[in-house]
Amino acid sequence: MAIVEILSGNPLFYYCCAGFLGLMFGSFFNVIIYRLPRMMKAGWTQQCKELLELEVSRQPPEFSLVKPRSRCPHCDTPVGAMDNIPILSYLILRGRCRNCDARISWRYPFVEALTAAMFVTIAWSYGFTYQALAGLILTGLLVPMIFIDIDEQILPDSITLVGIWTGMLFNAFGVLTDLQSAVFGAIAGYLSLWSVYWAFKLLTGKEGMGYGDFKLLAMLGAWLGWQMLPLIILLSASVGAVFGIVILAIGDKSRDTPIPFGPYLCMAGWIALLVGDEIVSAYLQFSGIP
Repeated sequence: MAIVEILSGNPLFYYCCAGFLGLMFGSFFNVIIYRLPRMMKAGWTQQCKELLELEVSRQPPEFSLVKPRSRCPHCDTPVGAMDNIPILSYLILRGRCRNCDARISWRYPFVEALTAAMFVTIAWSYGFTYQALAGLILTGLLVPMIFIDIDEQILPDSITLVGIWTGMLFNAFGVLTDLQSAVFGAIAGYLSLWSVYWAFKLLTGKEGMGYGDFKLLAMLGAWLGWQMLPLIILLSASVGAVFGIVILAIGDKSRDTPIPFGPYLCMAGWIALLVGDEIVSAYLQFSGIP
Protein backbone atom coordinates (compact mmCIF):
# COMPACT_ATOMS: atom_id res chain seq x y z
CA MET A 1 0.00 0.00 0.00
CA ALA A 2 3.07 2.25 -0.16
CA ILE A 3 2.04 3.68 -3.55
CA VAL A 4 -1.36 4.62 -2.11
CA GLU A 5 0.28 6.49 0.75
CA ILE A 6 2.68 8.25 -1.62
CA LEU A 7 -0.08 9.41 -3.98
CA SER A 8 -2.50 10.44 -1.24
CA GLY A 9 0.20 12.21 0.77
CA ASN A 10 1.90 14.08 -2.10
CA PRO A 11 -0.67 16.04 -4.13
CA LEU A 12 1.86 17.43 -6.62
CA PHE A 13 3.20 13.96 -7.40
CA TYR A 14 -0.40 12.72 -7.70
CA TYR A 15 -1.24 15.45 -10.21
CA CYS A 16 1.90 14.68 -12.22
CA CYS A 17 0.95 11.00 -12.32
CA ALA A 18 -2.56 11.93 -13.46
CA GLY A 19 -1.11 14.12 -16.21
CA PHE A 20 1.30 11.39 -17.34
CA LEU A 21 -1.56 8.89 -17.36
CA GLY A 22 -3.61 11.34 -19.39
CA LEU A 23 -0.86 11.64 -21.99
CA MET A 24 -0.62 7.86 -22.33
CA PHE A 25 -4.37 7.39 -22.62
CA GLY A 26 -4.64 10.38 -24.94
CA SER A 27 -2.23 8.66 -27.31
CA PHE A 28 -4.38 5.53 -27.21
CA PHE A 29 -7.54 7.59 -27.69
CA ASN A 30 -6.08 8.83 -30.98
CA VAL A 31 -5.92 5.20 -32.08
CA ILE A 32 -9.53 4.62 -31.02
CA ILE A 33 -10.71 7.78 -32.79
CA TYR A 34 -9.10 6.70 -36.05
CA ARG A 35 -9.59 2.94 -36.03
CA LEU A 36 -12.88 2.23 -34.26
CA PRO A 37 -15.14 3.85 -36.92
CA ARG A 38 -13.25 2.01 -39.68
CA MET A 39 -13.60 -1.28 -37.83
CA MET A 40 -17.33 -0.64 -37.45
CA LYS A 41 -17.79 0.22 -41.14
CA ALA A 42 -15.86 -2.88 -42.20
CA GLY A 43 -18.10 -5.00 -39.98
CA TRP A 44 -21.27 -3.38 -41.36
CA THR A 45 -20.10 -3.95 -44.94
CA GLN A 46 -19.45 -7.61 -44.30
CA GLN A 47 -22.80 -8.08 -42.56
CA CYS A 48 -24.63 -6.42 -45.46
CA LYS A 49 -22.89 -8.67 -47.99
CA GLU A 50 -23.78 -11.75 -45.98
CA LEU A 51 -27.39 -10.58 -45.65
CA LEU A 52 -27.67 -9.98 -49.39
CA GLU A 53 -25.89 -13.28 -50.07
CA LEU A 54 -23.14 -11.50 -51.96
CA GLU A 55 -19.64 -12.83 -52.25
CA VAL A 56 -17.65 -11.91 -49.18
CA SER A 57 -14.11 -10.85 -50.02
CA ARG A 58 -11.12 -12.62 -48.57
CA GLN A 59 -10.60 -11.82 -44.90
CA PRO A 60 -8.39 -8.71 -44.76
CA PRO A 61 -5.28 -8.54 -42.56
CA GLU A 62 -6.05 -8.27 -38.87
CA PHE A 63 -7.09 -4.72 -38.00
CA SER A 64 -7.93 -3.87 -34.43
CA LEU A 65 -7.21 -1.28 -31.78
CA VAL A 66 -3.84 -2.92 -31.07
CA LYS A 67 -2.80 -4.33 -34.47
CA PRO A 68 -1.11 -3.43 -36.73
CA ARG A 69 1.40 -0.86 -35.48
CA SER A 70 0.68 2.80 -36.13
CA ARG A 71 1.79 3.93 -39.58
CA CYS A 72 2.20 7.18 -41.42
CA PRO A 73 -1.00 7.67 -43.47
CA HIS A 74 1.06 9.14 -46.32
CA CYS A 75 3.99 6.74 -46.81
CA ASP A 76 2.70 3.77 -44.76
CA THR A 77 5.95 3.59 -42.78
CA PRO A 78 5.51 2.10 -39.27
CA VAL A 79 5.91 4.68 -36.52
CA GLY A 80 8.87 3.83 -34.31
CA ALA A 81 8.65 3.78 -30.53
CA MET A 82 10.77 6.94 -30.20
CA ASP A 83 8.44 8.74 -32.61
CA ASN A 84 5.36 7.74 -30.66
CA ILE A 85 6.02 9.57 -27.38
CA PRO A 86 3.00 11.80 -26.63
CA ILE A 87 3.51 15.47 -27.57
CA LEU A 88 7.31 15.26 -27.25
CA SER A 89 7.76 13.30 -30.50
CA TYR A 90 5.52 15.75 -32.35
CA LEU A 91 7.66 18.67 -31.15
CA ILE A 92 10.95 16.94 -31.95
CA LEU A 93 9.75 16.02 -35.44
CA ARG A 94 8.25 19.50 -35.86
CA GLY A 95 4.94 17.98 -36.83
CA ARG A 96 6.27 16.00 -39.78
CA CYS A 97 6.86 12.34 -40.62
CA ARG A 98 10.49 11.30 -40.17
CA ASN A 99 10.43 9.25 -43.38
CA CYS A 100 8.45 11.27 -45.96
CA ASP A 101 8.32 14.70 -44.27
CA ALA A 102 4.52 14.82 -44.66
CA ARG A 103 2.74 16.99 -42.13
CA ILE A 104 1.29 15.24 -39.06
CA SER A 105 -2.14 16.44 -37.98
CA TRP A 106 -2.18 18.74 -34.95
CA ARG A 107 -5.10 16.63 -33.72
CA TYR A 108 -2.75 14.02 -32.23
CA PRO A 109 -0.89 16.23 -29.71
CA PHE A 110 -4.07 18.19 -29.06
CA VAL A 111 -6.00 15.08 -27.93
CA GLU A 112 -3.03 14.02 -25.79
CA ALA A 113 -2.72 17.44 -24.14
CA LEU A 114 -6.48 17.76 -23.69
CA THR A 115 -6.75 14.35 -22.03
CA ALA A 116 -3.83 15.13 -19.72
CA ALA A 117 -5.38 18.46 -18.72
CA MET A 118 -8.76 16.82 -18.05
CA PHE A 119 -7.16 14.05 -15.98
CA VAL A 120 -5.23 16.58 -13.88
CA THR A 121 -8.41 18.62 -13.38
CA ILE A 122 -10.26 15.52 -12.15
CA ALA A 123 -7.40 14.66 -9.79
CA TRP A 124 -7.31 18.22 -8.45
CA SER A 125 -11.09 18.38 -8.01
CA TYR A 126 -11.64 15.03 -6.28
CA GLY A 127 -8.29 14.22 -4.70
CA PHE A 128 -7.14 10.64 -4.31
CA THR A 129 -10.61 9.10 -4.01
CA TYR A 130 -12.94 6.63 -5.69
CA GLN A 131 -14.77 9.65 -7.10
CA ALA A 132 -11.57 10.61 -8.92
CA LEU A 133 -11.27 7.10 -10.35
CA ALA A 134 -14.86 7.30 -11.58
CA GLY A 135 -14.21 10.74 -13.05
CA LEU A 136 -11.13 9.52 -14.91
CA ILE A 137 -13.02 6.58 -16.39
CA LEU A 138 -15.94 8.77 -17.45
CA THR A 139 -13.49 11.25 -19.00
CA GLY A 140 -11.86 8.37 -20.85
CA LEU A 141 -15.22 7.43 -22.32
CA LEU A 142 -16.12 10.98 -23.35
CA VAL A 143 -12.92 12.11 -25.08
CA PRO A 144 -12.93 9.55 -27.94
CA MET A 145 -16.64 10.08 -28.54
CA ILE A 146 -16.18 13.83 -28.99
CA PHE A 147 -13.81 13.41 -31.90
CA ILE A 148 -15.44 10.32 -33.41
CA ASP A 149 -18.74 12.19 -33.60
CA ILE A 150 -17.02 15.24 -35.11
CA ASP A 151 -15.32 13.10 -37.77
CA GLU A 152 -17.95 10.47 -38.54
CA GLN A 153 -21.18 11.63 -36.84
CA ILE A 154 -21.53 8.34 -34.99
CA LEU A 155 -21.41 7.46 -31.31
CA PRO A 156 -20.27 3.81 -31.01
CA ASP A 157 -22.44 1.45 -28.96
CA SER A 158 -19.22 -0.20 -27.82
CA ILE A 159 -18.55 2.95 -25.79
CA THR A 160 -22.01 4.22 -24.81
CA LEU A 161 -23.47 0.88 -23.74
CA VAL A 162 -20.36 -0.09 -21.79
CA GLY A 163 -20.48 3.38 -20.23
CA ILE A 164 -24.08 2.91 -19.08
CA TRP A 165 -23.36 -0.35 -17.27
CA THR A 166 -20.05 0.89 -15.87
CA GLY A 167 -21.75 3.98 -14.45
CA MET A 168 -24.41 1.87 -12.78
CA LEU A 169 -21.73 -0.44 -11.38
CA PHE A 170 -19.86 2.44 -9.77
CA ASN A 171 -23.05 3.95 -8.41
CA ALA A 172 -24.15 0.61 -6.98
CA PHE A 173 -21.55 1.59 -4.37
CA GLY A 174 -22.68 5.23 -4.25
CA VAL A 175 -19.50 6.65 -5.81
CA LEU A 176 -21.00 9.62 -7.69
CA THR A 177 -24.68 9.23 -6.87
CA ASP A 178 -27.01 6.56 -5.52
CA LEU A 179 -28.06 3.57 -7.61
CA GLN A 180 -31.70 4.63 -7.84
CA SER A 181 -30.71 8.03 -9.27
CA ALA A 182 -28.37 6.29 -11.71
CA VAL A 183 -31.06 3.90 -12.97
CA PHE A 184 -33.63 6.65 -13.38
CA GLY A 185 -30.91 8.82 -14.92
CA ALA A 186 -30.25 6.24 -17.63
CA ILE A 187 -33.97 5.81 -18.32
CA ALA A 188 -34.76 9.53 -18.31
CA GLY A 189 -31.67 10.36 -20.35
CA TYR A 190 -32.67 8.03 -23.15
CA LEU A 191 -36.39 8.82 -23.15
CA SER A 192 -35.95 12.61 -23.01
CA LEU A 193 -34.01 12.83 -26.28
CA TRP A 194 -36.04 10.01 -27.79
CA SER A 195 -39.17 12.11 -27.18
CA VAL A 196 -37.55 15.20 -28.70
CA TYR A 197 -36.47 13.13 -31.71
CA TRP A 198 -39.98 11.88 -32.45
CA ALA A 199 -41.66 15.23 -31.77
CA PHE A 200 -39.25 16.93 -34.20
CA LYS A 201 -39.71 14.20 -36.81
CA LEU A 202 -43.50 14.35 -36.61
CA LEU A 203 -43.48 18.14 -36.94
CA THR A 204 -40.84 18.50 -39.67
CA GLY A 205 -40.51 15.07 -41.25
CA LYS A 206 -36.75 15.20 -40.55
CA GLU A 207 -34.52 13.42 -38.07
CA GLY A 208 -33.04 15.97 -35.69
CA MET A 209 -30.53 13.64 -34.00
CA GLY A 210 -29.35 10.06 -33.93
CA TYR A 211 -29.99 7.22 -31.54
CA GLY A 212 -26.39 7.47 -30.37
CA ASP A 213 -27.26 10.77 -28.70
CA PHE A 214 -30.03 9.03 -26.72
CA LYS A 215 -27.57 6.41 -25.48
CA LEU A 216 -24.94 9.03 -24.66
CA LEU A 217 -27.34 11.00 -22.48
CA ALA A 218 -28.46 7.73 -20.88
CA MET A 219 -24.80 7.04 -20.10
CA LEU A 220 -24.37 10.44 -18.50
CA GLY A 221 -27.54 9.86 -16.48
CA ALA A 222 -26.19 6.50 -15.30
CA TRP A 223 -22.97 8.15 -14.08
CA LEU A 224 -24.31 11.44 -12.68
CA GLY A 225 -27.94 10.69 -11.82
CA TRP A 226 -31.21 12.06 -13.17
CA GLN A 227 -30.75 15.27 -11.18
CA MET A 228 -28.00 16.43 -13.55
CA LEU A 229 -29.91 15.80 -16.77
CA PRO A 230 -31.69 19.20 -16.98
CA LEU A 231 -28.36 20.98 -16.54
CA ILE A 232 -26.64 18.78 -19.14
CA ILE A 233 -29.42 19.29 -21.68
CA LEU A 234 -29.50 23.05 -21.08
CA LEU A 235 -25.72 23.44 -21.32
CA SER A 236 -25.36 21.25 -24.41
CA ALA A 237 -28.30 22.91 -26.21
CA SER A 238 -26.98 26.41 -25.42
CA VAL A 239 -23.41 25.71 -26.49
CA GLY A 240 -24.60 23.76 -29.53
CA ALA A 241 -26.85 26.62 -30.61
CA VAL A 242 -24.02 29.16 -30.30
CA PHE A 243 -21.57 26.98 -32.23
CA GLY A 244 -24.20 26.20 -34.85
CA ILE A 245 -24.88 29.89 -35.46
CA VAL A 246 -21.15 30.62 -35.70
CA ILE A 247 -20.59 27.74 -38.14
CA LEU A 248 -23.46 28.93 -40.34
CA ALA A 249 -22.23 32.53 -40.18
CA ILE A 250 -18.56 32.01 -41.03
CA GLY A 251 -18.67 28.77 -43.04
CA ASP A 252 -20.23 27.53 -46.24
CA LYS A 253 -22.74 25.36 -44.41
CA SER A 254 -26.48 25.50 -44.92
CA ARG A 255 -29.25 25.01 -42.40
CA ASP A 256 -29.67 21.45 -43.65
CA THR A 257 -26.05 20.57 -42.88
CA PRO A 258 -26.02 18.06 -40.00
CA ILE A 259 -24.04 19.19 -36.96
CA PRO A 260 -23.07 16.49 -34.42
CA PHE A 261 -24.69 17.00 -31.03
CA GLY A 262 -22.59 14.40 -29.19
CA PRO A 263 -19.58 16.67 -28.53
CA TYR A 264 -21.80 19.22 -26.78
CA LEU A 265 -23.40 16.52 -24.64
CA CYS A 266 -19.94 15.24 -23.72
CA MET A 267 -18.68 18.69 -22.77
CA ALA A 268 -21.82 19.45 -20.78
CA GLY A 269 -21.60 16.10 -18.99
CA TRP A 270 -17.98 16.71 -18.04
CA ILE A 271 -18.80 20.18 -16.69
CA ALA A 272 -21.66 18.67 -14.69
CA LEU A 273 -19.25 16.08 -13.30
CA LEU A 274 -16.97 18.81 -12.01
CA VAL A 275 -19.24 21.65 -10.91
CA GLY A 276 -22.79 20.43 -11.53
CA ASP A 277 -23.83 20.57 -7.88
CA GLU A 278 -22.43 24.09 -7.51
CA ILE A 279 -24.25 25.33 -10.63
CA VAL A 280 -27.56 23.83 -9.53
CA SER A 281 -27.17 25.22 -5.98
CA ALA A 282 -26.31 28.67 -7.31
CA TYR A 283 -29.35 28.63 -9.60
CA LEU A 284 -31.68 27.56 -6.80
CA GLN A 285 -30.27 30.25 -4.52
CA PHE A 286 -30.57 32.92 -7.21
CA SER A 287 -34.12 31.93 -8.09
CA GLY A 288 -35.15 31.78 -4.45
CA ILE A 289 -36.27 28.14 -4.67
CA PRO A 290 -35.87 26.49 -1.24
